[in-house]
Parts: sequence; C-alpha cells; structure tokens
Amino acid sequence: VQLQASGGGLVQPGGSLRLSCVASGFTSDYYYIGWFRQAPGKEREWVSEITISRSDGSTYYADSVKGRFTISRDNAKNTVYLQMNNLNSEDTAVYYCARSISGWPSIDPAEYDYWGQGTQVTVSS
Repeated sequence: VQLQASGGGLVQPGGSLRLSCVASGFTSDYYYIGWFRQAPGKEREWVSEITISRSDGSTYYADSVKGRFTISRDNAKNTVYLQMNNLNSEDTAVYYCARSISGWPSIDPAEYDYWGQGTQVTVSS
C-alpha cells in the first residue's frame, strides 16, 4: 500500500497549484483520501477529503480553504487531486495525503493509516 504526493512548489500570492496523490495497493472499495498540511511549528491540519467508492464521491473542506480549494478524483488513474487557487502565505506548509478506512469522514490524523511523503507548498512573493 502506497501513497505518492506531488505537485508542490513555489507560487506567488494569488496563484494556483494542483497537488496529486497516487494510490496503489489498496484492496478496500470504500475509504477516504484526505489532504493535511503542516506548517513549521504548527500541528498537522486537516484540509480536505474525498470519499472513494463506486457510488459516493462526497467531498469535505476546512473552512479556511472552502471556496479556494477543490478536491477531485480520477478513478482510472487511482489519483486524487487538490486544486488550490488564490493561495496566500497562510497556505505555506508541507501537504500530505493520507487514507482513512474509519467508515466516516474525519479531521483527526489518528484515523488515517497510510500517509504519503509530503510535498512542500510555499506561497511567497
């Protein structure tokens, strides 16, 4: 089981980035993929998540990113995307994708059992 996150980089305030999370080796047909971020000196923060199942693709967002970030999935590519628009300095962090099989959407990192390696997003002029 593996998650591979990518797509981070340096972007100016107001800019956009799209993060990708490729999943492999999963056998469950119902789980959640979440995005978290962690800024220096801060706790890991839940950002967004999406349900992965044949019949449910519900999405969830933290208030701080609602309206700016969009999570989506491409089942054929086993990939979850996080489109981030109108970025600001407070979005600077290492972003991680993770899987949860808890059976419900969760903002608690402890509910997630597999994590990607993280990708750095820096918003700066």
